[in-house]
Amino acid sequence: MFICDFHVHSKYSRATSADMDIEHLAKWAKIKGIDLLGTGDFTHPEWLGELKKNLAPVEYGVFEHNDTFFILTSEVSNIYFKAGKSRKIHNIIFAPSFEVVAEINKALSEYGDLYSDGRPILRLESDKLVKKILSVEKNCMIIPAHIWTPHFSLFGANSGFDSIEECFEEETPHIYALETGLSSDPAMNWRCSALDRLTLVSNSDSHSPKKIGREANIFNSKMNYLDIIETLKTKDKKRFLYTIEFFPEEGKYHWDGHRKCSLRLSPAESRKVNNICPTCGSKLTIGVMHRVEKLCDRDQNFVLDNSPGYKHMVPLAEIIAGALGIGAETVGVEKEYTKLIGIFGSEFNILLNVPEEELRKRCSPKVAVGILRTREGKIKVIPGYDDVYGEVKIFDGENEEETREKQLSFF
Repeated sequence: MFICDFHVHSKYSRATSADMDIEHLAKWAKIKGIDLLGTGDFTHPEWLGELKKNLAPVEYGVFEHNDTFFILTSEVSNIYFKAGKSRKIHNIIFAPSFEVVAEINKALSEYGDLYSDGRPILRLESDKLVKKILSVEKNCMIIPAHIWTPHFSLFGANSGFDSIEECFEEETPHIYALETGLSSDPAMNWRCSALDRLTLVSNSDSHSPKKIGREANIFNSKMNYLDIIETLKTKDKKRFLYTIEFFPEEGKYHWDGHRKCSLRLSPAESRKVNNICPTCGSKLTIGVMHRVEKLCDRDQNFVLDNSPGYKHMVPLAEIIAGALGIGAETVGVEKEYTKLIGIFGSEFNILLNVPEEELRKRCSPKVAVGILRTREGKIKVIPGYDDVYGEVKIFDGENEEETREKQLSFF
């Protein structure tokens, strides 16, 4: 069994950490408990040079650096005009070798400047992208990225489509998998029968090393490029066990809203105001849940039997922060996080595997409670909206009460 995160970015993508290099990715993969990482950004010539220099082949299509394994992936931004509307779709490309990547980059360089960004803008329709990539190598794979987010996605409210067929036309049969994104989970996607044949993957889309693995995939197959691709194509539940998911409410586009007015609305509330901000009159950013409800044909409780399962989790640093009543980026959280990784080996081991008795014995009491509550889904999440992440409440009101008690004790 192995854990993989196919979609990350390098330091050559916009708004990414300078630490998004091979050394830091390999280091944080061990801390997180990730076995296989996508390289991200293989279309960028400088990043490709670093990949060639630092990665050693170990299996067909799988490479290694400091005991962390990598697969060649890259996200591209397809921006074009179609059916009377501007379209902005992000797609992830999987490739089996550096030789294939070189051919892909040569072909794509005709449609955009590959040096400009690790995730290049291509003036190329999504269906033509698929046709072009598969003409280079039939064992490549294209997966539409974060398919529901308002901007730059297959079903996005702002520039997407209402069906896969509208986007990919005759190339639709060559789309085998979809990336659900942080603001949706498999259960939300199961509500759309049009997606039943497709494998649902979850990845971090990380722009910093600490964020890798915030969503991930659990495989029980050979760590071989062809085995992985075949598993995704066939939706094999014996080889693709489940995905690790954000609570989708935590994603920054789960609900509708208007960030400038600090307005967060459910889809029902948005419809009542005709999707217009009642404060300033601007159009609301229509979120993921709204789009799912518009396109779905099943109720919320539908379970798709032929699909791999999923488990929700909250990143360990957020659990610790909630337990301590301090910010997730503070020194206190970092110290406790490092201590727990030293005890248990990796974040995923802590979140998924360590028995309750062991957690209660070796963690601070409140951190142990936070981990267990997260496993059981006994948390509250204030939904994210319009590029604002949702807020997880594991100890809702408890830290505030403790603070009040401490303040009263002074008098």
